[in-house]
Amino acid sequence: MGTRNGADLMTIDRRSLLVGSGAVGIAAPFGAFTSTAGAHEPAQATQRTYLRGFDNQRVPDQGNGTFLNPVISGDRPDPAILKDGDDYYVTFSTFDAYPGLTIWHSRDLVNWRPLKPALHRNIGSVWAPSLHKDRGRYLLYIPVKASPQNDIFVTWADAIEGPWSDPVPLGLHDHIDPCHAVAEDGSRWLFLSGGDRVRLSDDNLSLAGEVEHVYDPWRYPSDWIVEGFAPEGPKIHRIGDWFYMLTAVGGTAGPPTGHMVIAARARSLHGPWEHHPGNPLVRTTSIDEAWWSRGHASLVEAPDGSWWSLYHGYENGFWTLGRQCLMDPVRFTPDGWFEMTGGDLSQPIEKPRGGEAQPHGMALSDDFSGPLALGSKWAFFRPAPDEADRVHAGGGVLRLAGKGDAPSSGSPLLITAGDRSYRFECDIEIAPGGRAGLVLFYDHKLYCGLGFDADRFVTHQYGIERARPANPHGGRMRMRVTNREHIVTFDTSGDGGRTWHRFDRGMEVSGYHHNVRGGFHMLRPGLYAAGPGEAKFRDFRFTALDD
Repeated sequence: MGTRNGADLMTIDRRSLLVGSGAVGIAAPFGAFTSTAGAHEPAQATQRTYLRGFDNQRVPDQGNGTFLNPVISGDRPDPAILKDGDDYYVTFSTFDAYPGLTIWHSRDLVNWRPLKPALHRNIGSVWAPSLHKDRGRYLLYIPVKASPQNDIFVTWADAIEGPWSDPVPLGLHDHIDPCHAVAEDGSRWLFLSGGDRVRLSDDNLSLAGEVEHVYDPWRYPSDWIVEGFAPEGPKIHRIGDWFYMLTAVGGTAGPPTGHMVIAARARSLHGPWEHHPGNPLVRTTSIDEAWWSRGHASLVEAPDGSWWSLYHGYENGFWTLGRQCLMDPVRFTPDGWFEMTGGDLSQPIEKPRGGEAQPHGMALSDDFSGPLALGSKWAFFRPAPDEADRVHAGGGVLRLAGKGDAPSSGSPLLITAGDRSYRFECDIEIAPGGRAGLVLFYDHKLYCGLGFDADRFVTHQYGIERARPANPHGGRMRMRVTNREHIVTFDTSGDGGRTWHRFDRGMEVSGYHHNVRGGFHMLRPGLYAAGPGEAKFRDFRFTALDD
């Protein structure tokens, strides 16, 4: 097997971390939550081998005409995909991370690189955007959870890399998950969660009617184990003589068997819609599967004319990584319907042919030699309007002004890591009276890490500040965090990393995820600075580890 980007072959042993002993013996395809393991036996492991790219991160392209999911790892939920000639663009829900809505680019659907963020102003927690191009103009519809009320915004650009217009609220306070569609009569519409839609003005930038209900989604059997009905994420595609609508039902998280993909079709965008006879097209049915809670699907045509679906799912046992972007081959059947053919996506899949491969992903390490890559690499958590003024990078130093008393009140600066095990380290120098450190951050109430002032360490655990042992290094040290499949250790060095000292508190973080805390975030590595003055960070290194 060949290599790409100087990558080496690494072996990933997928071990199911949950054993459904209570569910053993419940059978029937698409039925209740099942396990093939015995009541006292571990679930059978699935071995997966990845090539490695930047910082030893796993990459999907296996160099032999196949790829392994995820196509974009880490928290990349609700993929909004756009085919634009020979180019493909995708963006994802970015929730409270700003700058947000980074656009990713590909020419072969397998190898992706980040471009620039489309959203710089904090308008709320961004859920399930929709990316389109209509008559030469790029459009983003952005649903947000915000105070005092939720809304859906629209922004537009003449070029995919921007600049994007300032987002404008549409006044849709009771819906999420918009999808732009053009009817056969030329009218423009925004399809919404719950089977609703609303007409758009001809320029797509305002509403031209009232919300109307047009579709009652297919409903699964009542004994299935799901999070809730929650019809959402409609995606409309006009292919041949049909309009196809894909919808997610069953709830986004919760039980791994909940989320699923259903489909319907109509000759006209105005209906009537008929249910796919094979619903659901995608659903996790066992905790032994590689990917849990799979759903929120779109269709896209590859360079060779084949069809594919992008959707998201949680990696088996790793809710902490968030919902990752998956790709499933699609086959159209003689009756005009289609089916997903990738199974549980645990095995290599033949790549679509054609297109142009490019180096996948990006390095997460940063020497701070130039301006900080805000949005494409680094992002603040729930930033204030002037948050970017806190940070200055160049000449090998990141200067981060202190804010708040701890990560909970300090809008830490975070990256998205998509491997199950990794290590990151950095040289940190604090200002007099200041504090700084490294964190694994879910949100302001759930994080862990290690910080210090000139005299003492501060241990962050469960989203609170705990032990404060003496700090022998003073106001500058190198700090390292290792997260090996949820087991976290800290090491510190007073001589620039030549000698390391294990910090006397390890942690287990498998519970730092949405099903515990809510919010749909992931556990992100990052930096924080608190108190007066500014902390200086140098030589940030990230390395994905062998599992």
